[in-house]
Amino acid sequence: MLLPQVLVPQHGLGGAQNLPLPLPLAVSGAVAALVLSFCVLALAWRRPRYVGGRPARPAPAALARVVDHPAWTWAWRVVGLLFFGYLVWPLVWGPDLVTNPVLGTFYVLVWVGVVPLSLLLGRVARAVSPVRTLNALLARVTGGDPASGMARYPAAWGYWPAAIGLFGFVWQELVNPTSAYLGSVRVWLAVYLAVMLVGAAVFGDTWLERADPFEVWSDLLARLSPWGRDDTGRLVVRSPLANLATVVPRPGLLAVVAVLFGSTAFDSYADTLFWQRVVRDLGLPEVPVNTVALLAFCLVVGLSFTVAARLTRVDERSGTRRRDLPLLLAHSVVPIVVGYLTAHYLTYLVEQGQTTLIQLSDPLVRGDDLLGTGDWSVNYFLSFHPTLLAVLKVLAIVVGHVVGVVAAHDRAIALLPARRHVTGQLAMLVIMVVYTATGLYLLMSA
Repeated sequence: MLLPQVLVPQHGLGGAQNLPLPLPLAVSGAVAALVLSFCVLALAWRRPRYVGGRPARPAPAALARVVDHPAWTWAWRVVGLLFFGYLVWPLVWGPDLVTNPVLGTFYVLVWVGVVPLSLLLGRVARAVSPVRTLNALLARVTGGDPASGMARYPAAWGYWPAAIGLFGFVWQELVNPTSAYLGSVRVWLAVYLAVMLVGAAVFGDTWLERADPFEVWSDLLARLSPWGRDDTGRLVVRSPLANLATVVPRPGLLAVVAVLFGSTAFDSYADTLFWQRVVRDLGLPEVPVNTVALLAFCLVVGLSFTVAARLTRVDERSGTRRRDLPLLLAHSVVPIVVGYLTAHYLTYLVEQGQTTLIQLSDPLVRGDDLLGTGDWSVNYFLSFHPTLLAVLKVLAIVVGHVVGVVAAHDRAIALLPARRHVTGQLAMLVIMVVYTATGLYLLMSA
C-alpha cells in the first residue's frame, strides 16, 4: 500500500488531533498524580538510592562475551553501513516524491524509531552509526587512531555541538517549508556528514559522543534502558533509574533536553488554530516567525528549569554550588521528554513507520519489491481506537513526569541538607506541574 504521490508534511501526521478525553479531567488527574507521588517520595524516600549507577549486577557471562566481542561490534557497524548505502541509492537517484523511502527513514525511523530501540537495547545509534564506521575505516587507512583524533576535545564545549545539531534537525523538520522535498534532505545530510567526519578526524570518537545529535539523543535514551557499563567497562544490568543517575552533567546537557522538549511542544502549538491565526494576521514571513517561536519554546524550557533548579537551596559549604544545580538535575528531564515524545509521535511512528517499511522495498518508486515488504498493508489499529490512543498518550506524559520527579528527588536529597529535603524541592515540583499541565493542554488542543 503506497501513499498518494503528493508532498505532505513529514511530522506529526494526525497524531494528536481529536483525543476523546475531557481536557480538565486529564490535566487535573495528571497534576494530582504528580503531587501525590511527590508527597509519597517526601515521606518514604529519605535517602538517595541511585548514586553512581548503583545498584547494578553483572550481565549474564555468555551475553557479555557476545556483546564485548569485536565481531559483534563490527557486525552491527556493517549492518548500519549497508543500510546507509542502500538509502544513498534513493537519496541520490530516487524521485522527489513523498513515497521516496528516504523521507520516512529520516523523519520516522531514525528520529522517532530510535526512542523505543534505545529504551530496549541501549546505545543503538552508536552501534550502527555509519559515521563511526566511516571514521574507523578512514583511520585504518591513514594509520590514525579513531578514538583520539589529532586534538583534545575542549571540555567546555560539552554537549553544545549536539544541542546545535538537534536544533538544526527540528528546524528542518518543523519549520523548513521544503522539509518534504528530497533536495532539502540531501543538503541537511551532506552538511551533517561533513561536520561529523571532519570533527571526528580532529577530535576522534569523543566528537561523536558529544556532537552527533542522533548519537547523543540515543545515548540519553539508553540511560533509561536496563543496560549499562560500570567503572571498569563491564556490561551490567541496572534499574533504569540507576542508569539515569549515571548521566554526566556536562555543559550543554540542559540545552539538549530543552531543544528536545521545547521543539515537541512547539510542534503541538504550531498545529493550534490560535497560532495559525497569529501567523496569518501578522502578515510576516512564516519561516522567520516559526523559527523565532521554535527558539523561544526551547529557551522557555531551559530558562524555566534553570530558575526552578537554582531556587533549590543548598549548603554551598558542602561543595555543591547553586549555579551547578541545573546541570546536576537536568537528567530528570529525559523521562519527561520520552513521555511527551511518545504521546506526540505514537501514531506517527506506528503508522508512518509501517508505510516507510513498505516504501523501502521500492527505493526508486518504480514498482520493485526488493525486500519483500511491498505487498504489506498498514495497520491503523490505534487510529481506529481513539479512546485507547488518548489514554496511552496521557499515561505516557504522566508516567514520564512521575519518573522525572523520582529522578530529581533522588538527586536532590543527595545534594540538599536534611532540613531542606522537602522545602528545597518545591520549586522543582511547581515547574514539573507546569510542564505536565502545559504538555497535556498542547497535546489535546492541537
